[in-house]
Amino acid sequence: MTSSPDSSGRPQVRVAVLMRREPVQGPMARWQPWRWTLAEVVPHEAGFGQTPRCLREDAQGALWLYPDWTVELFTDDAEGYWLNATAPTPAFFVMWRLSEGDEHPRAIPQAVSLSYHDAGRWLDAQETVETAPAPAELVQALLAFAEQHFVPEPKKRQRPQSFQRLTDRFGQPVSISTEGKRKGAGGGGGGSKAAGEGGA
Repeated sequence: MTSSPDSSGRPQVRVAVLMRREPVQGPMARWQPWRWTLAEVVPHEAGFGQTPRCLREDAQGALWLYPDWTVELFTDDAEGYWLNATAPTPAFFVMWRLSEGDEHPRAIPQAVSLSYHDAGRWLDAQETVETAPAPAELVQALLAFAEQHFVPEPKKRQRPQSFQRLTDRFGQPVSISTEGKRKGAGGGGGGSKAAGEGGA
């Protein structure tokens, strides 16, 4: 799966989203017998059609297909793509909500993105966001796009704390020597010991 430009010239990729309903395990099952989760993001195929449909439903759960999602790349969000492409596991970000007013609520995707910033905004808005791994060839195209439109600032090497210059409360450099302390400690210790012995 590789990205291709649309009529606007922006690279895009068409995908389908699979949402899975599965039984809840453990004590929580008493209050919530089922839960929805993102199952997979796959390349869209013509045979999927345009309408969401249930692929499987049985005692073990259900699997729904949401076809034909277009994920576009925007130059002003290149940093978000770069953060995603350089992450340990580059991914699709899917924001979804449960349907309202249904006897059996169903998870419905609302947006799909490859931008780390999009995912952050959705999470800040208290939305449900899940990830699905992005294929290697798409990650390469995403990284190439990001690097073309975003130049990360070089990280300045931080000086180790042990090498940072100390300053007093007025901001003036302070030098520390342990030589005097060693002499003082030895002399003071000896004088104290001598005084103690003399007292005995």
